[in-house]
Amino acid sequence: MNIDLNAFEIVKVVVEISIIWFLLYRFMLFIRGTRVVPLLRGIVVLIILFSLTHILNLVVVNWILTKLFTISVIGFLILFQPEIRRGLSKIGQTYFFDLFSTVPEEGVVNKISQSLVVLAQKRIGVLVAFERSVGLKTYAETGVKMDSLVSSELLNTIFAPLGPLHDGGVIVSAGRVIAAGCLFPLSQNPNIDRSLGTRHRAAVGLSEETDAVVVMVSEETGKISIAHAGKLISDFEGKDFNFVLKNILHQQEEKKKTFFYSWRHKK
Repeated sequence: MNIDLNAFEIVKVVVEISIIWFLLYRFMLFIRGTRVVPLLRGIVVLIILFSLTHILNLVVVNWILTKLFTISVIGFLILFQPEIRRGLSKIGQTYFFDLFSTVPEEGVVNKISQSLVVLAQKRIGVLVAFERSVGLKTYAETGVKMDSLVSSELLNTIFAPLGPLHDGGVIVSAGRVIAAGCLFPLSQNPNIDRSLGTRHRAAVGLSEETDAVVVMVSEETGKISIAHAGKLISDFEGKDFNFVLKNILHQQEEKKKTFFYSWRHKK
């Protein structure tokens, strides 16, 4: 009995260590390259100083550092609210929830791809987001609500130069344009090329905070780019762009098929 109990305790400790290690690893990956890192270094320094003053029984200094540490934690929550919100959003973007994401029809993707290629040749700026498992209602409310079928004519009209909706983004959900002229959050990632404009940063920013796939055309270069999971794939040509966009959008569809196929056979 004691042997079994000890074995159970060992397994429990191993599981706890594995969970803690995994959480720390994911946390370090999440904050890498962000402005959170310098603040965490400052907090670590405060903790070390706090421990030293406690050991040396420096009461006054210890009291000051205690209050300072409390203020720094509150400041952390206030200043880095966007990063915290993004992290919680990433938790919700798990594999299980991704199984219920929407995938636009191939015809819709083809129409948008063809339209973007034409607009890119004319160097007309474009920003289109495909909604998936994470709803984009918050961002849709910043623009003009619509409920229209996707068409080249519609996109050409929305992004026409000097038009009232030209500078905003379009949101596509379930194969329909649900809003235009929307404001997307700009990425604060310091590793993004400084030469990239607002559209690029907005595309990456939305893909960081949600699981949306965002496509855009640069007015300056006429190049097509895709933002997905906080990463930017740039400088596409027509056929290559359509192929890559379909692959990214249908990755979740393949996951669904694999998941439900395995589930049926297990039953």
